[in-house]
Amino acid sequence: MLLRLSLYILINLIDKPGGDYWHSWNNYICKHLVARGLVSADDPSLYTITDKLDVACNTIRNFYRVYHSSRYVGRQFVMRLNSQLSDEIVEQLNQDFSDILSQGKIVKSSALPAEKNDATVNLPRLVFYFNQKSLGRLYQLIEQINQLGKTAADEHPERK
Repeated sequence: MLLRLSLYILINLIDKPGGDYWHSWNNYICKHLVARGLVSADDPSLYTITDKLDVACNTIRNFYRVYHSSRYVGRQFVMRLNSQLSDEIVEQLNQDFSDILSQGKIVKSSALPAEKNDATVNLPRLVFYFNQKSLGRLYQLIEQINQLGKTAADEHPERK
């Protein structure tokens, strides 16, 4: 079975305090590229624009709150998680993100046989057939997983 690494990065565009360089850039993207259909209207979800370092740090921290990493195993997109999601959350994800699937549904899974030697073998997973073009929507899926899912820190009263 073919294992392919998928590289998804988190992009923080940090301006000087009160600066508007990145906001002007984003306005250009929206006005000229999105409007002409050259990029998806969801693609601005791929980055965060801020002039505050704490916002940038929180963006990174929150991105990996429940989401851990992802890769392809054959044609299946495997999203590794730091904590298990409930069946209700997975059903909600299927309702909200069916547009990014090329077939089937998002399903909970343990490590696939091809991942048996992977360092993340014990992490819970979501597995689905990603259409490989809706990257902005994929980032929105990760954001929703991070908002709806619980982490060990959420469940332990002494962890902060």
